[in-house]
Amino acid sequence: MKLVSFFSGTETRLGALVAGGVLDLAKAGARLGQPLPVSMQELIEAGPATWDRARLVIASRPDEDVVAGPALGAPLPRPVRLRDFNLFLEHMEKGLALIGKTMSPAFKEQVIYYNADHLHIFGPDVDVPFPRAATWIDYELEWACIIGRAGSNISRADAKDHIFGYCIFNDWSERGTQFPFMEANLGPGIGKDFANGLGPCIVTTDEIDDPYALRMTAHVNGELWSEGTTGSMFWRFEDAIAQHSIDRSFAAGEILGSGTVLNGCGFELSRRLAFGDVVRLEIEGIGVLENRVVSA
Repeated sequence: MKLVSFFSGTETRLGALVAGGVLDLAKAGARLGQPLPVSMQELIEAGPATWDRARLVIASRPDEDVVAGPALGAPLPRPVRLRDFNLFLEHMEKGLALIGKTMSPAFKEQVIYYNADHLHIFGPDVDVPFPRAATWIDYELEWACIIGRAGSNISRADAKDHIFGYCIFNDWSERGTQFPFMEANLGPGIGKDFANGLGPCIVTTDEIDDPYALRMTAHVNGELWSEGTTGSMFWRFEDAIAQHSIDRSFAAGEILGSGTVLNGCGFELSRRLAFGDVVRLEIEGIGVLENRVVSA
């Protein structure tokens, strides 16, 4: 399934991408006698039996419930938790080298993350407001997995069973305020706390044969800036789940960012975005997340 949250009047509803537009799952389910939730979070929490029911409804796809070209929101507009993991270590190594530092061996000994802003989530085709005083506007080409089954003490072998699906993640960054916080060993800080991009959909795991063989690209104003592959990850999502569920719990609907692919941001390329620039992230099998950068 390729699942979306879309706007219908003043409502945000749960849909699936189908030929001709977006299928309103709750309406289609009611028509077919297969009740379905109206939001993505409710669907994820409902579990596998409801997911299978959604697949049946999508296969039947009553034309009356297909909406042509609706505006899409972030698939999970208010995730229960958002953490960004350092799974692509080449980006970390190069970024630190550019500021005269070396990567700690700890990054290869354990999966490291920081808690990201889950309150300011932006979906596809909307403007992303940066602080007015921003001096270095940047994107980060990432992807993310969404937890489908809550749990703790999850084994590495069972970790994939806890993944609901994948989406594109843009870890927007304002380097001018990020770097002073990191110099003080306080993490990214306010350089990250204003916007995160998610979308355009959540692709369930059964739709992708090998999630670690997907091409990733970033274009700015139509020009290719970044390209890479999910296959270059040092750690995988399953490693993060296994390591960080030890005596701790993952929640259904929680999002795990991958970290940035090598050369997946302007900082690594010595390039800066400007207000008005359009950033287009694309990941094979998932789709396109495009946004314009504006001043708040």
